[in-house]
This record gives sequence, C-alpha cells and structure tokens, in this order.
Amino acid sequence: MSEKKTLEIIDGTLRSVSENFQKFIDVLETAKNELIVLEKDKEELNREKELLEGEKDQLEGATKMLEGDKKQLELEKTNLESEKKKLEEATNQLEKEKKERDQKIGSLSEEQHRLLKEYASLKVELKKFAKIAEESQDADLNFERIQALLSIFRVLVEKIWQGQPHYKVLKVLHGEKAVMTREELKNTTGIGGAYILRAIQELANVDLVEHDIDTGTVTLRQRLYSKKALDKK
Repeated sequence: MSEKKTLEIIDGTLRSVSENFQKFIDVLETAKNELIVLEKDKEELNREKELLEGEKDQLEGATKMLEGDKKQLELEKTNLESEKKKLEEATNQLEKEKKERDQKIGSLSEEQHRLLKEYASLKVELKKFAKIAEESQDADLNFERIQALLSIFRVLVEKIWQGQPHYKVLKVLHGEKAVMTREELKNTTGIGGAYILRAIQELANVDLVEHDIDTGTVTLRQRLYSKKALDKK
C-alpha cells in the first residue's frame, strides 16, 4: 500500500472518529441538560410534596378540631334540649299556678265584693241607729237587732276582713295620711303589687277610696271612723 493511500485512510478514520466523538459529546450534553431539568423537576416535586404534606397535616388538624367542635355542639345541643325541657316544665307549672291563683283571686274578689256590700249595708243601719239615738233617747230601739248586726260586723272585721288587703288599705288610710301612693301602701301593708292594686280598684268601685291611675295616688273618700277613735284602739 502506498504512503498516500495510508494517509487517506488515516484522515478518513480521524474524520470518522471526530464526527462520532462530536455526536457523543452532543449526546452527553443533551443528557446533561435533561438531567438538570430532571433535577429541577425533582426539587419542584419535593417542594410540592412538602407543601402537600403540610396541607395534609393542616387538614388533619382541622378535621380533629371539627370533630371536637362537633362533639361540643352535640353536647351543647343535648344540654339545650334538657334546659328547654326544664323550661317547658317550669312554664307549665307556672301556668298551672297562675291559673290556680287567678281562680283563687277571682273567688276572693267575688267574696270581697259581697262583704263590701254587706259592710255598706251595715254602715247604713248603724247610721240609722246613731241618728235615732241622737234624736231621742226615749225611742223604742230594737236592741236585740242592733246587737245582732254589731255581732255580724265584729265577725266581718275580726275573722274575715282583718287578714285581707282591703282591710289593711282602709286601716292605713284612716291613719295619719288619707292620701298615699300605691307604693307607700304596698310598703306599709306588706302586700304584693298586684294584690294591692286589685284591692285599691275594688275599694274604688264601691266609692270607699279614689284612685288616680296617672299619678298612682289613693285618697280615702269615706271616713268610717275618726283618727282619734283609731288611736284609742
């Protein structure tokens, strides 16, 4: 083989090797770039994984809190239902007591109206007797009837009226002050507001007192006995 031919073969081999080496370099460069991209993707995936794990932990914590809140709400619901039941029972009891009290007050009111009428009738009779006694000491008086009426009057006062609001209101107004407020009467007699108001209204209905609703004052209209007579008692 000639020297020229040998050089050509060597040049061809070198060119082939050079081309192949360049291709190998290109392949390595491409692989390197792809590896860099993969590393970046890996880092990004790791960051996303950490974020997802953090969110997962937060969700688990929130879930636990919600479960705790749910249990607390269920407990509060149970307590509220229990309280509601108690309130309903208490309301029913109060309504029952109110109904019984209203019935009692109603019956007392009717009885007191009857007693007021009887008292007014007795007062008229007593005035008649007093007038007869003043006009003539020689008048033919039915003392048995007087005694009977006075006995009834005494029973009304001692056995019935003494413990009633009406009696206490009239007794107070026959004292130093013939004009008092409802609050003063309530404090003086110790009678509750609703009962004192009812007694005042019923006394006003039979003209024994005058009740000014706007000012709340109560004025004695008919004096049944003098302050002096009360002091003696």
